[in-house]
Amino acid sequence: MAEFESNVSPRTIAVTAGRPLGDGDPVNEPIVLASNFRAGPEYARTHGTRTWAALEEAIGLLEGGRCLTYSSGMAVASAIVFALRPEIVVIPSVSYLGVRALLGDLSERQSLQTREVAIQNTLEVVAALDRAGHDATSGSDGVILWIETPTNPTLDIADLPRLCREAKSRGIRVVVDSTFATPIGAQPLRDGATVVMHSGTKFIGGHSDLLIGAAVTNDDTVYDALARARVVQGATPGALEAFLALRGLRTLPLRYEASARSAEQLAALLASHPHIESVRQAGPMLSFVVRGGAEAADRVCASTTVIVPATSLGGVESTMERRQKYPGDAHVAPGLIRMSVGIEAIDDLWNDLQCALASIGSR
Repeated sequence: MAEFESNVSPRTIAVTAGRPLGDGDPVNEPIVLASNFRAGPEYARTHGTRTWAALEEAIGLLEGGRCLTYSSGMAVASAIVFALRPEIVVIPSVSYLGVRALLGDLSERQSLQTREVAIQNTLEVVAALDRAGHDATSGSDGVILWIETPTNPTLDIADLPRLCREAKSRGIRVVVDSTFATPIGAQPLRDGATVVMHSGTKFIGGHSDLLIGAAVTNDDTVYDALARARVVQGATPGALEAFLALRGLRTLPLRYEASARSAEQLAALLASHPHIESVRQAGPMLSFVVRGGAEAADRVCASTTVIVPATSLGGVESTMERRQKYPGDAHVAPGLIRMSVGIEAIDDLWNDLQCALASIGSR
């Protein structure tokens, strides 16, 4: 693993980490298309490959911990639950619908309980932690606080340092889904989180062409449990996906900064638009509510020519969709649109949004 001074910029780490260092080596780690090897580490699922290792080194250095990669973000979430074996999970009531579906299925099978909270309400979260610690048969060790910040799709912001301190003082482990924030926008391990997870499909990959996930921890026992989960669950990343994710990571700081600047400008413009009820912005992400509810929001999404009407997020292209159409997000405002801002010219994005919003009144 490459060594870096503590004052080295994340931009430099993103570009330089995980590269071969030997004389005659290629500049970039190549794709290792192999499932087994001669002697030594013998099997890719069990021991990994150099392609995985290069990506894990880079993400780990950016986050300040040891990284493991998986086949998708949901594979990471499943591995975390498998590894930590919680009795009770305190989770944001507004958060990624896939994770809530996973925990809901496990709850129905009586494998665990969930306690939903407004993650932006610190006092509510702390009270839920106290109740969960009291109710878990194994005490605080049986409780996980699952933080998503910003939340998907409403962009609620948790007081991450405070919640990590409160959880640690109670002996409760903290999982942070930092997919929206990325390692550029936050480093939860430094705040005291136990595990940080990413859907690398999104901003880390950055080009909407792969599925991959990552978990990062600085707890050796947790790392070993996560590694075991990957082996026995078989949730390993593909060789091409790992290669592409590392290539995408090289430009993550630049993409994140450019998209966040554009998102901030768009938020200010949308806030004064007559067809918009409310708007929130966090990094490259926007969440805004269109007046007129679901029908008006659907019309806006269908009327863009630059912004892509599509799910997922974090690519170089801007995407947006109305989130309440999904059963797992049925509790959000009918007219809420989640937008992932890409790297297009800001004037083109705003002109596209203006024209799409004008379509509401032209019907």
